[in-house]
Amino acid sequence: MELKSIKDAFDRVANKQKLSYTKTQEIIQMLSQELDKALILLQEQFDQRPILASLKKTLQENSPLTQIEVREKELNMALTKYPKVLEKQQLNSDISKAYRHNVEFDTHVVNQIIANFFYRQGMFDVGDCFLAETGDESECSTRRSFVEMHQIVEAMEMRRELGPALNWATSNSEKLRQARSDLEMKLHSLRFLEIARDQTSQEAINYARKHMAGFADSSLYEIQKLICSLLWSRNLEHSPYSDLLAPSRWNDAVRELTRQYCNLLDESSESALSTTLAAGTQALPVLLKYMNVMVAANKKLDWQSVEQLPVAVELSEEFQFRSVFVCPVSKEQASDENPPMMMSCGHVLCKQTINKMSKNGARSSFKCPYCPTDVDISKCRQLHF
Repeated sequence: MELKSIKDAFDRVANKQKLSYTKTQEIIQMLSQELDKALILLQEQFDQRPILASLKKTLQENSPLTQIEVREKELNMALTKYPKVLEKQQLNSDISKAYRHNVEFDTHVVNQIIANFFYRQGMFDVGDCFLAETGDESECSTRRSFVEMHQIVEAMEMRRELGPALNWATSNSEKLRQARSDLEMKLHSLRFLEIARDQTSQEAINYARKHMAGFADSSLYEIQKLICSLLWSRNLEHSPYSDLLAPSRWNDAVRELTRQYCNLLDESSESALSTTLAAGTQALPVLLKYMNVMVAANKKLDWQSVEQLPVAVELSEEFQFRSVFVCPVSKEQASDENPPMMMSCGHVLCKQTINKMSKNGARSSFKCPYCPTDVDISKCRQLHF
């Protein structure tokens, strides 16, 4: 099951759809502008024929319908090819051969992980119902905290209210500074722009003096940019500082608040359940393919006895939480019994590989497999990641 090819085909369709939408919007905007100009001229001039003739010529030269049809045709071609990509993939629904069967889970912990996922998404009724249905009467330890977090996020996203977020950030200011987060500055920037828009420039300057002075060392450029934007306070959207009004600034603030809120709870920004499922989705096709090869070769693999995966599984960077060393010679992952060792030449091998190359210490030196250096076994040093 090649998920990458399916994803690539889907991305092509999505990109074509976005391109088609963008082009259609541009054409509609052009038509609207031309019609508005023609209407203004029709109201000002008595002779309407040259105006209508000019409008007709402009429409013929731009051919808006033809342009839309071309984009729609490209999108339809991509949509037509996508089902064919799916048909070529042998989707195997039987994943049982790629995991261990006799694994004992702590039911209470699993229930808490699932409930925690619902609470993270703001689905508090669903989480409560789930725990009630499982008979687990204990409340998830993070429920109350996530209620507060979602109230703050909802105020920002739905009502553009910064009060709750600023109150939380101010009360946790020292912890945010220790985490080197710029969340507090981001929130003050948004509040500054609101004051500049709804009140006066002087009040915005007073707010900056009171709340942003402490961020001058780390965010001086941002503060200078905000102050200069006051020169266009009544026409900021058409100024060199129009990017300050971008919706992405609110989205960035929400993401940073969510991340830091979870961080102060000693929780990851993503739930354990979603991370496990996402990583498993990437690893599963490789394991299934390996098992199919083993079956075809009439070989068996006892999942209960293996200590590490029998095949290399490349996960995306977001799922790499700690350094892992794999010996470039034996292809085995380092462990406490087989730690990585740096040789005098700077190259690194696992301890068991070095033992084999030195005949278990019978030879005091051996040649490095990656450079012409003679390696002195006594000078090999263990690395700690």
